[in-house]
Amino acid sequence: MAHDRIIQPKSRSSRNWSIDRLLSRVRFGDRVFSNITLVFALLVVATLVGMIVILNIDAMPSIRKFGGSFLGSTAWNAVSGNFGALPAMFGTLLTSFIALVIAVPISIGAAVFLAELAPPWIRGPASFLVEMLAAIPSVIIGLWGLIVMVPYLAVPEKWLARNVGFVPFFRGPVFGGVSFLAAGIILAIMIVPIIAAVSRDAIRSVPQSQKEAMLALGATRWETIRKAVIPYCRSGLIGGTILGLGRAMGETMAVTMVIGNKYWITPSLVSPGTTVASKIAAEFAEADTALLLSSLVELALVLFGVTLVVNVIARVLVWRLTAVKAEGAG
Repeated sequence: MAHDRIIQPKSRSSRNWSIDRLLSRVRFGDRVFSNITLVFALLVVATLVGMIVILNIDAMPSIRKFGGSFLGSTAWNAVSGNFGALPAMFGTLLTSFIALVIAVPISIGAAVFLAELAPPWIRGPASFLVEMLAAIPSVIIGLWGLIVMVPYLAVPEKWLARNVGFVPFFRGPVFGGVSFLAAGIILAIMIVPIIAAVSRDAIRSVPQSQKEAMLALGATRWETIRKAVIPYCRSGLIGGTILGLGRAMGETMAVTMVIGNKYWITPSLVSPGTTVASKIAAEFAEADTALLLSSLVELALVLFGVTLVVNVIARVLVWRLTAVKAEGAG
């Protein structure tokens, strides 16, 4: 006759020991995961610091020779060894400003349409096409601008220089369409999908209850978007605009192809010019002296600094808008 096996229940102390061992494993896994993510975060910071250090080391000969005058000088003469960054900085800011003036209204308008007004059958394909525009390589957009846009743009630029040339912004001469304006338009095409995508997501984050409350008070669709949607997601719209500005300030190949690369300062939008990125791209491979190479690296350091300042200002603006919004909600 088989004896029944009697299973004795585990004692309370053995159960507690098993739970403690399980908890220790969980804590160990948490510590490992936390340390790994800390390493990744420190790696990002180290990369940024390393870039700043290397740029400063390579730019030191130029910094020692020119000092602060490098930022205010308009000269760029490899023969005499005299270099300055002011025309490149001016061109970078001017073309980025033109791009924002063109791109921001188009981007926010497209984002409002896709998020609030578009019927479902067009919302998905249109959003996909907008995002696909951001995936086009910049060299392709630059080639299109040089081959297609620039020849057509030369006609209105010549008309403006001939008929409205008394205005400094349209004073000639015109060099076949390559100009600050052409570079600004190319940059606008490149940053529209970035600003539109971020703005669309920001608009979608607005609570439905807020829009319904405005509609219940008798507001029209336009009044709801203007008074309830846009103020609520303003920080997101500013963030998208700053992302687009960062892309515009650092763009290289497309701008190099259509800006003309003339190193001077002029208020005329129809005249050729240069930017920091296009100047580096155009001359870095042919830099045959240590001082010229160091000056180009210092140009890169200047662009890095300008971009950093712009992003800090944008972050401060977003923080202030968020704080005002929180105070209003409280």
